[in-house]
Amino acid sequence: MELHIGNFYVKDIKFGDKTKFENSTLTINKEEALSIVKEDSHITEADIIIVKPGDMVRIVPVKEAIEPRCRLDGKTIFPGVLGPMYRAGDGVMHALKNCSVLAVGKHWGGFQDGLIDMGGEGAKYTYYSGLLNVCLVADTDEEFEKREQQKKNKALRWAGMRLAEYLGNCVKDQKPEEVETYSLPSITDASRDAKLPKVALVLQAQSQMENDGYNDLVYGWDTNRMLPTLMHPNEILGGAVISGSFMPCSSKWSTYDFQNFPMIKKLFSEHGKTINFLGVIFSNLNVALDQKERAALFVAQIANNIGADAAIVAEEGYGNPDADFIACIVALEDAKVKTVGLTNECTGRDGASQPLVTLDEKADAIVSCGNVSEMIELPPMPTVIGELESLARDGLSGGWSNDAVLGPSVREDGSIIMENNAMFCGDMVVGWSTKTMAEF
Repeated sequence: MELHIGNFYVKDIKFGDKTKFENSTLTINKEEALSIVKEDSHITEADIIIVKPGDMVRIVPVKEAIEPRCRLDGKTIFPGVLGPMYRAGDGVMHALKNCSVLAVGKHWGGFQDGLIDMGGEGAKYTYYSGLLNVCLVADTDEEFEKREQQKKNKALRWAGMRLAEYLGNCVKDQKPEEVETYSLPSITDASRDAKLPKVALVLQAQSQMENDGYNDLVYGWDTNRMLPTLMHPNEILGGAVISGSFMPCSSKWSTYDFQNFPMIKKLFSEHGKTINFLGVIFSNLNVALDQKERAALFVAQIANNIGADAAIVAEEGYGNPDADFIACIVALEDAKVKTVGLTNECTGRDGASQPLVTLDEKADAIVSCGNVSEMIELPPMPTVIGELESLARDGLSGGWSNDAVLGPSVREDGSIIMENNAMFCGDMVVGWSTKTMAEF
């Protein structure tokens, strides 16, 4: 299996008569792009707004981020979701780099939605402030989703994917600036260096909801319905997985994150040098205790069966999923697989609480990506895209309508106070993070 991703680096985005990529500039025919968005009759109103790094703009509620891409064979970039099923991670794709499509609610949000500041102090809290963003700002007629804390927002997220594919197709017939090639020999291939440790990456995707429409999808299949399985890392990078709409936002992995998963790319870069990269054990996060135990057992037995010496476990979420995270690490350690965990933590607003719901002495190598409850206070922004009041009104995971001590999240002057929880994909467990640890 060999995946080639041809990269086109976008330095500017503007509107024009024709959607095209020329001289490092992406030009968008707005009317044509909106016609792609409005293919779904549930979308009642929509607009596209371009924002750039450093713009004094606040975007909320942000629901999803997608990298614009296309496949040269004409297949959809998200098999089993936007089109027929095929095995992702093989063949040739083209990608517009340094930019994303953001799906933004025009009026209504939920606790899985987040906030992005493109400029000022708040920009440092999320990777997406550094991208050129095509904001799809839309509303729907789906009354059953309004005022629901755990909204599905399928219409907006699917529209964002269609828009990303439409934009990506403008470079289908062009020559890329560079080509990334991802190839991994089989686990039994004799070319592997037997002296190097064999390492697997365990991804615990968001899958806690037993109702349809909330969880991450693999080839369009709800991850709540699956058992841990071995996947080729190319499948993740190639569009096999899309983000869900349940996880508190700072903990969430967007579809853009899956398309570009930095930890996967790092393990690829070390393959044959410091490690033998075996692949991805794609796991899930469960509700009941027996489900958690079963998933941990499956992860450990897969790791043993492929001969893993070590594993990295990455958790999408916190709280209840911590039980899955720790159980998985313990099961791997019991199976003689040395394991490192990647997660955020919830130590409370004062930083004094237990960091994970469940702990174990065998989980002795964990990388923290930050505290979801860290307080963030930001001044007013001259421009707001979406609806600022959603942070306070709609139960976003880091916002509130009123607090006895702190008052409302959204103040009359437009300044905000919130927990890191509401920063869009802010904890960057996937590997974007530039955070560091300090001892006091």
